Amino acid sequence: AMIAGFIFLRLRGILGKRTGFEGKSAPQFQEVLKNINSENLTKKKENLDEKAKKDFLNGAQIAYETIVTSFSKGKLKDIKSLLDIKVYEQFNTALDERKSKNYSSETTFIGINSAKIKHHQQNKNMLEVTVEFVSEIISCIKDKENKIISGDPEKVKKVNDVWKFSKDSRSANPNWLLIDTQA
Repeated sequence: AMIAGFIFLRLRGILGKRTGFEGKSAPQFQEVLKNINSENLTKKKENLDEKAKKDFLNGAQIAYETIVTSFSKGKLKDIKSLLDIKVYEQFNTALDERKSKNYSSETTFIGINSAKIKHHQQNKNMLEVTVEFVSEIISCIKDKENKIISGDPEKVKKVNDVWKFSKDSRSANPNWLLIDTQA
């Protein structure tokens, strides 16, 4: 039983677990969200329109997985259209630091346990939506000799993130941008 358990964990670490979001690229987030009625996200009432909330969270989950996995692989250009310039620069600095130390990242995205809209507001013409994600990820950082610096390639870790997305309500551009991340 222990051997079977070990083999199962190794295979899951290598192959990952299908979450339903595999292979979906960043434009799908934009496509899902462009049909959301912006007025439904900015109502003065505290409650969001349920359809707008559901549609936004579907797109936000796709964006979350896409951003996490692309960042882990060091492929910022794949997600540049989803990031505010400030966030892009922060991610780029982190990748440059990782590269300068000859570190590599191994990440297996297991799935999203929950995603909830925590806050929404209209700040002048900017719509802002804060989402709390709870996900499961296997990750580790290795040095150039392949020694583990941090994380565990065998252990699933529960991750709590709070991300803020923003969009100009006057713009015909459907893109929502990630403008802030908090762990």
